[in-house]
Amino acid sequence: MSAFIGELIGTMILIILGGGVVGGVVLKKSKAEGSGWIVITLGWGLAVAMAVYAVGSFSGAHINPAVTLGLASIGEFPWADVPLYIIAQMLGAIIGGMIVYLHYLPHWRETSDQGTKLAVFSTAPAVKNTPANLLSEIIGTFVLVLGLMFIGANQFADGLNPFIVGFLIVAIGLSLGGTTGYAINPARDLGPRIAHFLLPIAGKGSSDWSYSWVPVVGPIIGGVYGALFYAQLFVGQTSIFFWIVSAIIAAVVVAAYANQDKVERSGKTTSSV
Repeated sequence: MSAFIGELIGTMILIILGGGVVGGVVLKKSKAEGSGWIVITLGWGLAVAMAVYAVGSFSGAHINPAVTLGLASIGEFPWADVPLYIIAQMLGAIIGGMIVYLHYLPHWRETSDQGTKLAVFSTAPAVKNTPANLLSEIIGTFVLVLGLMFIGANQFADGLNPFIVGFLIVAIGLSLGGTTGYAINPARDLGPRIAHFLLPIAGKGSSDWSYSWVPVVGPIIGGVYGALFYAQLFVGQTSIFFWIVSAIIAAVVVAAYANQDKVERSGKTTSSV
């Protein structure tokens, strides 16, 4: 199997199982309806573990452009292979989204809420504050890539690494996922969102393109920073890009605070009137 096909199939498996667990929890008349956030986070963790088990020996199982770019930024992956990997990941995510649609075919008409249908494919913020939402995705993906570097630096029994990576995904979902739905993967969000846009889903509504850039840009920044942070502090590999990305994240933090302050001031003014 080529690395391209490996990344495509791995990402497809990720979305089938990850999007599938969301569909089971949120779509009407599913036997898993209403089973909650714990089920979703566990399902996504197991989805990642299975995808890594499936194609890790063929492509390294990045299954995430943020991971690919993070590794490339510290010289752990050749830049020449980055476009190939990202294209494969995007195609796999789109195909995975389409398979989830087919699996739940009778349930789309049974579900009236358009946002619920979109949630099976892509993420959305619990409280919309674009800079803060961007920061959440940066932090979540920073923890993901830094955690992957930590896992890679340790020795585990043969075949156990993918399971540990799955636990990392569960931990991120439980601890950090409640703000934006923890995309932490541009392909995971954008690929199925494209599938949502293209598919004839009954009463589907908007694909929310105005928000779509956040779960793409945030994970890319966070993933690259996670790798640079590990290289800078744990390996001693200095890079000017570490400081550049640090400055970008600092600007996002300032913007998030400024926007929140604006929202709070507006709310106080409205309530006083």
